[in-house]
Amino acid sequence: MTAPPTGARSRDEERLHQLGYAQELRRGMKTFSNFAVSFTIISILSGCLTLFLFAMNTGGPAVMTLGWLVVGAFVIVVALGMAEVASSYPTAGGLYYWSAKLAPESGRSAATWSWFVGWFNLVGQVAVTAGIDFGFAFFFDAFLNLTIGYPTAPPYVIGVFAAVLIVHALLNTFGIRLVTLLNDVSVWWHLVGVAVIVLVTTVFNQHHTTDLGTVFSTFVDNTGDAPGGPNWPGPIVAGIPLYVMLIGLLNAQYTLTGYDASAHMSEETHDAERSAPKGIIWSVIISVIAGFILLVAMNVGITPDKVFQDATTGAAVGGYTHALQSPTGVPPAQIWIDAVGQTGGLIVLFLVCGAQFYCGMSSVTANSRMIYAFARDGAIPGSSFWHRINKRTRTPTNSIWLAAVGAFILGLPYLWSPVAYAAVTSIAVVGLYVAYVAPVTLRLLAGKRFQPGPFQLGAWSRPVGIIATLWVIFIFVLFMLPQALPITTSTFNYTPLVFIVVLGGAGVWYAVSAKNWFKGPKVQGTPEELAAIERELEVI
Repeated sequence: MTAPPTGARSRDEERLHQLGYAQELRRGMKTFSNFAVSFTIISILSGCLTLFLFAMNTGGPAVMTLGWLVVGAFVIVVALGMAEVASSYPTAGGLYYWSAKLAPESGRSAATWSWFVGWFNLVGQVAVTAGIDFGFAFFFDAFLNLTIGYPTAPPYVIGVFAAVLIVHALLNTFGIRLVTLLNDVSVWWHLVGVAVIVLVTTVFNQHHTTDLGTVFSTFVDNTGDAPGGPNWPGPIVAGIPLYVMLIGLLNAQYTLTGYDASAHMSEETHDAERSAPKGIIWSVIISVIAGFILLVAMNVGITPDKVFQDATTGAAVGGYTHALQSPTGVPPAQIWIDAVGQTGGLIVLFLVCGAQFYCGMSSVTANSRMIYAFARDGAIPGSSFWHRINKRTRTPTNSIWLAAVGAFILGLPYLWSPVAYAAVTSIAVVGLYVAYVAPVTLRLLAGKRFQPGPFQLGAWSRPVGIIATLWVIFIFVLFMLPQALPITTSTFNYTPLVFIVVLGGAGVWYAVSAKNWFKGPKVQGTPEELAAIERELEVI
C-alpha cells in the first residue's frame, strides 16, 4: 500500500502526519466552533455561579469582583503561553504531547515530563467535568425543588449528578456534529444569559440595589474564623484575614479553566495551527470581561434593605443574609427570586441550568479526547480499549464513558462531606494549571531551540513564561490549603489526598514499570501506515 499523494491531503492532515498521527477523528470544526468549546467549558454561568456560595462566605463581594480581575489578568498570561505552543503542536494530546516535544529541547526527559504532565491533566480534566456537572446538579435540584418539591438532600443531588453525566456521555457518543452544533448555540446562550441576569438584578429589581462602591469595598469572612476560636494565620486586611481573601480567589481561578479544550480538539479543527490558539486566547478574554460584568451585577442586585425575615430568629435581614439562608442551598436562585419574584427567578434559574448543561457536555468532549490521546500512547491501564474509535461516529466512545464514570467517583464524597464541591474545584484547578504551565515553562527553558508555529509571541514569550510559571506555583500551594475552620473530617480539603493517591500511583507505576517502556508520544507509523489507518475508518 502507498500513501495518497500530498495534494490529496489538507495542510492539517499533513501536519498531523508530520507529528506522527493518523487522521482518526473527524475534522469538522472551524475556528468559531473551536473557540465555542473552550468558551462553553469556561462557562461563567457555571463556575461563577456554582461557587457563588463559597465566594459569598470566603471574601465576599470585593474579593469576588476585584479578585476576578486579578486572577483574570494572570490567566490571560497563561493562555498566551499555551497558545504559542498549541500553534506549534496541533494535536489532541495537547499539554502532555507539547511537554514531550519541548523537554529534550530544554535538556530534560521527554518520557518523564509527558507522563506526569499527562496525569496531572487527566486528573484535572476529570475533576473539572465533575465540578461542572456537580454544580449543575445543585442548580437543577434547586429548580426541581422549587417547582415540584424534589428533595435537596445529598443523595438526591448525587442522583441528578449521575443522570446528567449519563446524558452527556450519550450526547457525545452520537458524534462530533451534534456536539459542535450545541456548542455553537451555547456561546449565544451564555451571552444572552449574562444579559438577562444583568437586567434582572439591576434594571427590573423590585428592591433597592447595592451601590458599586459598597460592592468593591465589602469583605466577608464566614469560614469559621472567630474570636476565641481557631483563627487563620497571617495579617488582617480590610477586617478579614488575608488568608481568606486568597483562598477566596478559587471562584475566579476555577471558573477560568478548561480552555485547553481548544488544543484537545485540534485534530477535529480546520486550520488548527491558527484556530486552536485563537480559541484559547479569545475564550479567556471574553470570559474575563463577561464574568466581571456578571459578578458585579449579581452583587449589585443583592438589596441592602432589611426586607426579609431571618430563617431562625425572624428578625429583619438584608438580601445578603437572606440569600445565604436559601432553603435550596443555591444563593443565586434566591437573589433572582428576591429581585423579580418566584416566576421570574425560576426562568433565570432554568436559563442558567441550560448553560451549565452545555458546559458539562463540552467538558466530557474535551476530557474524552485527552483520554483518547493519552491512551493512544499507552499511558493508561487498558490503553487499547480506551483508545478504540467508533467507526460509525469517529468518536472515542470508550474514553467518553471513562470520563463520565471518573467524574462521578470524584463527586461521591458529597454524601458525607459538605465541602466536597469546593475540594473538587480545587482538584480541577491544581491538576489543570500544573499541566497548563509545564509546557509553557519548558518553552521558556528551550529558548531559541523552540520551533514556533504561525502564532508566536516573539520577545514577549520570555516574560509571559516567567509570570505564568510563578503564578501557577503560587496557586498550586494555595488551593491545597484548608478552606474552613475548624478543620475536621467533614471540612477537610481532600485535594492533597486525591493527588497523593492518583499521582502517587502513577509515580510508582512509572518507577516500577513504565519508565522501561513509556517513551512519550508514539509515532503511529510510516506515511503509508497512517494512510491505511485512515482508510480503515472511512465510512462506506
